[in-house]
Amino acid sequence: MAVSGRHSGRPTLEEVAARAGVGRGTVSRVINGSPRVSDRAKTAVEAAIVELGYVPNRAARALAGNRTDAIALVIPEPETRLFAEPYFSDIIRGVGAELADTDMQLLLTLIRTPKERQRFAQYLSAHRVDGVLLVSVHEDDPLPDLLEQLEMPAVLNGRRSDLESVSYVDADNVGGARSAVAHLLGLGRRSVATITGPADMYVARCRLDGYRQAVEAAGLGVDEALVGRADFTEEGARAAMRALLARRPDVDAVFAASDVMASGALQVLRETGRRVPDDVALVGFEDSAICRHTDPQLTSVRQPTEEMGRTMARVLLEEIAARTVTRRHVVLATELVRRESA
Repeated sequence: MAVSGRHSGRPTLEEVAARAGVGRGTVSRVINGSPRVSDRAKTAVEAAIVELGYVPNRAARALAGNRTDAIALVIPEPETRLFAEPYFSDIIRGVGAELADTDMQLLLTLIRTPKERQRFAQYLSAHRVDGVLLVSVHEDDPLPDLLEQLEMPAVLNGRRSDLESVSYVDADNVGGARSAVAHLLGLGRRSVATITGPADMYVARCRLDGYRQAVEAAGLGVDEALVGRADFTEEGARAAMRALLARRPDVDAVFAASDVMASGALQVLRETGRRVPDDVALVGFEDSAICRHTDPQLTSVRQPTEEMGRTMARVLLEEIAARTVTRRHVVLATELVRRESA
């Protein structure tokens, strides 16, 4: 039995053109937002799209515009850090929220080994994504340089140095650390220690610089025995805190360069019979969910982590849309949030 009327398959570009009384190219220009279309033709095409229920083929559009409609969010850290530290989930949440109303797909990529790094470099060289967001940047990471060579739109979370050439979104790490240590000194503490992140990360060096600046501004000399080296992990902080107490048992305050490390330090202080904040005041950095779950609750430097993720995605989308490699450097403010530990 014959069935009259239009076939029940997906409407085509040609059918839209026929309904609107224009050429196929005109329909394509309207769909892709080209200004080279008259208002009359645009109105006719848009009406035909609605009448036919036409849905543009995103894959074809991407191919025509040399686009993939995909962004890679790269975290060169082991999954143990990804799932243990609220910082990463907050960044991911912010990026996802900013991309929610776009057509972009977000590809989360962990790089844990040189082989995985090489594989991802090949993936980038094939231009399988439109842009890259890179979190947790280490000084010797070759990916930012590769992104520049490929002229791939990219935004870093943080930076490798104060001469960073790739676009980045960062927090005021120096100022935040300085305010934390100044607060501890203002409480009358004089043996103020710090637990740092890894030396190959600019963020860790900045927070250490803020510590040094606050100590020197108070007229105190920086005692290197009060500097504990760690790696932004809880385990590393516990080891650093034990070493600090062995060198300087008179420690009466600690600034840890992350909340995770502050949590590790708190465990050791409790194990060694020191009361927080009575014997040792404690401040972290990030103001993550960890702060509300420690006992006592943790004073911390708040950085707008989720907003950093949003801003990274927004800057990257602007670079992709501009189709030119532009460099933007964004530094967001921090503030000290006072709770029971200091």
